[in-house]
Amino acid sequence: MWDKRDWHQFFQLAQRPWQRHRPPRPVAPSGLNRVLPVVGFSLSELDDAGINLELAERLGLPIDASRVGVYGPNVSALRDFVRSARQPG
Repeated sequence: MWDKRDWHQFFQLAQRPWQRHRPPRPVAPSGLNRVLPVVGFSLSELDDAGINLELAERLGLPIDASRVGVYGPNVSALRDFVRSARQPG
């Protein structure tokens, strides 16, 4: 059974703002100065960002195994997302 201190800790935790970060949206270059949203990150982009498939699925990242190639802004967005997801909130 919870005592007064447990309830106090619970309400302190419940009043904190929600710190969950949404996963970045993957994009791919299309023509001059244009990017289009794509289904998911390629396996090589995940590899360059240092993310394995298990971690990507746990973080809710969209994965597109049929995409080939690496787009630099996607890799940097993935690195920033993983860094912010690992920080205690």
